[in-house]
Amino acid sequence: MRKRNLLLVAGACLATLSLTVGSAVADPNGDPQFRQLVGVGAETTQGLMNALSDIITIGGVKVIGSYDNGPPGQITTKAPPANCTITRPNQGGAGLNALIASKQAGDGCVQFARVVANDSANRPGTGLVYIPAAVDALTYAIRDDSSISRKLSLSSLTAIYNCQVPNFKPLLGVFGAGNRTFFLQKLGITDAPDLVTQPGHTCIKDTDSTGAPLLANDGTLLTDPQQIVTYSSGPYLAQVNQVVPDRHGKAVLGSIDGISPAVLNNDSVMSRDVYNVIDKAKLNDPTTNTVFVGSGSAVCTNVATIKRQGFNVNPNCGSTTIQSTGP
Repeated sequence: MRKRNLLLVAGACLATLSLTVGSAVADPNGDPQFRQLVGVGAETTQGLMNALSDIITIGGVKVIGSYDNGPPGQITTKAPPANCTITRPNQGGAGLNALIASKQAGDGCVQFARVVANDSANRPGTGLVYIPAAVDALTYAIRDDSSISRKLSLSSLTAIYNCQVPNFKPLLGVFGAGNRTFFLQKLGITDAPDLVTQPGHTCIKDTDSTGAPLLANDGTLLTDPQQIVTYSSGPYLAQVNQVVPDRHGKAVLGSIDGISPAVLNNDSVMSRDVYNVIDKAKLNDPTTNTVFVGSGSAVCTNVATIKRQGFNVNPNCGSTTIQSTGP
């Protein structure tokens, strides 16, 4: 087991890139407003990609434009006359859909999607490459004034999310979100858009009091001591250490099967790779290749930023072996 280090030193420089320390907030920060590599999708890695978007340059120019999963509305990712105003994707699945739509349209509006699960087998014919960027661990969070145990087993979580434990109020992110998909798979629960209305799951909520879908890694959603919600360790650590905007509120992380959420262990129940997904046809594009592809890529060599954002280095970072079918 290795404790996640929140390092503050700069990452290694590439011969063709200038890397300087920084941390972006929200949508592309500073000039240029519109970047060559536009990314959308999962909240879990948006802080990481925001930070990298501020420190990775080619020829002195920032090339990554990473857009957050909120607030709801539209984003414009390329300068006119390009027709690149799209609905902001609010999770990884929606980010993938935006990437696929852009690829099919050939409009160049989106170049990569941030995702936290490898669902390449479920995307036949799309011609996508899932490139590992870091390692994360998913767990659960409760309020600091909750009587819910901070040490639960996987079987206990399964019972809670099957509504078999009285008085618990489990929460889930929006349908299609990687955290939700991965979590429910680990619990052996088949997900569906109408899951929370199905018998045995009506205690679960995936919207707030206004009917808006719950977004990932936001501790302010916990308004009741009996609530429990999924939370990714990376963003939580980055939030409490003020590396990214802090939304953990009263949330504290729990451990699953006795493994601390602040310790990365490959045997952890919910340890997982997180990815940047690109169009297979762009593998040889010079900018895409320099930023994403191979262990010597700009993303993979910036180890300090990966750790500072609460993640651990992925030994397969930059690999292009995971691909969906299609050109």
